Amino acid sequence: MLKMREEILKLVREKGLLLEKDLFDALDGFENMELVKSFLDNLERASGNKIITISNLSKNFEFVKEIVNELPGETKRGVEKIFIKLGLSLEIKREYKVQMETKPEKKITHKVFYADGNNARKIEVKDFVGHFRARYHEIQRILMQRPEVQANLTSINKLGVSRQSLTIIGIVTEKRITKNKNMIVKLEDLTGEVSVLVRFDSECFSKAREMQVDEIVAVKGSGNKDMIFVYDIFWPDSYLLEKTRFDEDVCIAFTSDIHAGSNKHLGKEFQRFVEWLNTDEELARKIKYIFFVGDNIDGVGVFPGQERVLKLKSTKEQYELLASYLEKIPKDITMFMCPGQHDAVRVPEPQPIIGRDYGECLYGIENLTLVSNPAMIKLIEGEKEFKVLMYHGASIHVFINEIEELRLMKAHRCPAKAVKHMLKRRHLAPMHGVAHSIVYTPNGEYDPLVIREVPDVLCTGEVHRLDIDSYNGTKIITGSCWQSQTEFEEKVGNIPDPCKVPVLNLKTGELKILDFTQDESQ
Repeated sequence: MLKMREEILKLVREKGLLLEKDLFDALDGFENMELVKSFLDNLERASGNKIITISNLSKNFEFVKEIVNELPGETKRGVEKIFIKLGLSLEIKREYKVQMETKPEKKITHKVFYADGNNARKIEVKDFVGHFRARYHEIQRILMQRPEVQANLTSINKLGVSRQSLTIIGIVTEKRITKNKNMIVKLEDLTGEVSVLVRFDSECFSKAREMQVDEIVAVKGSGNKDMIFVYDIFWPDSYLLEKTRFDEDVCIAFTSDIHAGSNKHLGKEFQRFVEWLNTDEELARKIKYIFFVGDNIDGVGVFPGQERVLKLKSTKEQYELLASYLEKIPKDITMFMCPGQHDAVRVPEPQPIIGRDYGECLYGIENLTLVSNPAMIKLIEGEKEFKVLMYHGASIHVFINEIEELRLMKAHRCPAKAVKHMLKRRHLAPMHGVAHSIVYTPNGEYDPLVIREVPDVLCTGEVHRLDIDSYNGTKIITGSCWQSQTEFEEKVGNIPDPCKVPVLNLKTGELKILDFTQDESQ
C-alpha cells in the first residue's frame, strides 16, 4: 500500500497537479496505477486547471458524474463517499437505453470551464502573492516544454560569479533604456532577481522592446549573478498541431457588444439577425451555437454622464430588451453569453456570470448558458473536442498602447493583431503594472487568465470591429457590434463596423461573414 501511495505521489508531481487532500487519499483505494492515471486525466479535464478541488470540479458536475460512473465496483463506491464527505453528492444512477433498429445520430454536447474569481470572500495580500506565484509556475511549465529553453536552464539563485552560458525563466519587473541605448531588464523568479542587458544592435533588441512588465519570459544568454548578456528571448507561445473537424455539418455564429438600452443600439438590425435565424435558409439551419462575447447591455453608471445616451434608464429594462431578442432564437441553438465591462457584474477580471439581481429574465431562457469572462467552452462530438475560448477583451487596449508595433499600425482598426499577443504570451491580460491596465481579482491558487489549453478559436469583443486572423493554428475572431458610433468613439477616432456576424462551419472550417445592415450576405 505504501509503495502504491509513493507511485501515486510521483505521478501527481510529474503531471504538475495540486489535489485537495481528501481527493488524494481517495486514490489509495484504486486497483492499479493505470486506473489512477486515467482518473487523474479526467479530473484535470473536469477541473479545467492543474489545481483540483471540489469547488472547481462542481462547475463541471455532469462530466464528474460520468467519469466516476465508469469506475469499477468498490473503487466507485469509495470515491462517491469521498465526494459526499466533501459536499458534492453525485447521485449517480444507472441509465438503461433501448436499442434502436435505426442508427442513432451523433450527439454533439458541450462542457463549460468557468473562470473562478474567488469573489465570495475578503481579498488579502497573500492572494496577490499566490496569484503571481501560480502564474509563474503555470507559464514556467509551458516554457520548459520548448526545446530552445531546456538547454542550460537554471534558477537565479544558482548563478555564480564566473561567466557561463545559461537560460533563465523570470517575470519582468522593470525595464529601461541606458544612455548607450541598450536595454536593461530586471527578471525575477521564485529564488531571486537578476539584471539582464540587451544590446541595441543585437538581433533580439526588437523582442526586448516588446517585453512588458509582469509577463513571464525565458532569456538565453551569458553572464553571472551580477549581469546576463542576452542572446535570445522566448515567450511561452501557442501551437495548435491538429485542427479539429466534426463529422456533423454544423456551424457556430459569433457576435458581441449588443449594448441593448443605448440610444445608439441598432435594434432593428439585431432583430433582422434573429429573424434570419428562424428562416429555412440552409446556413441558418446549420447554426447550432451562438457565442455572445460581452457588453450585452449598455449598463447604467458605467461612465460619467451616461444617462444622457441611454434609451432605457435601468439595467433591468435593458436586460429585458435583450431577453426579448434571445427568446425568439430557435431552441435548437445553444447560446453562450459572457459579460463585459458594461454588463451588471463587477469590472475586475475574471468577471462572474451575469447574476439574477439584474438579469433574472435571462434565467428563463432554456437554451442560454451564462458563463464567466473569460470561459473555455468545449464542443464535443464523440471523442472530438472543439475548444472555444471566449474573452470580452478589455486588455486589447493595453496591448495596443504598450507594444510599439501595434501602436504604429493603429491596431484598433485590426484588433486581431493584438489578440495574437495573448496567444503568444499564453495569457489574456499579463500586464498589471502599466498605466490603464485592466483591474483584476487575484486568486491565491491559480491565475484564471492564463491560457492553459490552446483553443481552436479565441473570440473577443470590445473594439466594435470585426477582424479575422489566425495564429499558429488558432483562429482569432474579434466581434462586431450592434451599436452605431458613440460620442466617445468619435472623439478617439474609433470607427465601428456594426452588424457583422461571422459563421464558422465545424465540418469544413469555412468561415462566412453575414452583414445585417443589408438584406443579403457578403
